[in-house]
Amino acid sequence: MFYTPQVLASPRQFMQDLTHITSRVAICIDQHLNKNGTRQGPVMHWDKHVELIMIDESERLRPAALEYLRDSYDRTNTALILIGMPGIEKQFSRYAQLYSRVGFAHEYRPLAEDELRFVLERRWRKLGQTLDPDDFTDAQALAAIARITRGNFRLVDRLFTQMERIMKINDLNTITDDVVEAARSTLVIGIT
Repeated sequence: MFYTPQVLASPRQFMQDLTHITSRVAICIDQHLNKNGTRQGPVMHWDKHVELIMIDESERLRPAALEYLRDSYDRTNTALILIGMPGIEKQFSRYAQLYSRVGFAHEYRPLAEDELRFVLERRWRKLGQTLDPDDFTDAQALAAIARITRGNFRLVDRLFTQMERIMKINDLNTITDDVVEAARSTLVIGIT
């Protein structure tokens, strides 16, 4: 299950949201198992279906919400991935009960050139196009994307979302450096 907490969500709202989403995911899994005839025996408890909870923007969580997650982990043994900005592990180190259960913290590096090309080939394909690095237009677009994102995977995703929107609005069929620049201008990404 994947969840992003609201910016100013209270711990009560966080718990309600998490319970609601977990139940919805578990119901879908249960319906799938029932439809395929693979479920045997009585209906399982909803929380038994969800084995992993991923929380993005976890630096937004207040101490009571973190305590709730720790308690939930202890009771259900549901795996938990907390995604956040660099340095989030320092923030969580203040909560000894939670921090003692942290398996590891991983900071993602920017994508290398070949990794970026791999991602971009798939994004091009998703837009119904083929990336040809030898084509001048594609090479210019590639260079613009690499310069703007510096290999940041999340920024590549945000940029392509805007590029797709711009191409649709303007009825364009080709990814150009002008499309990339127009998409960049709609994002708040700091100094480039």
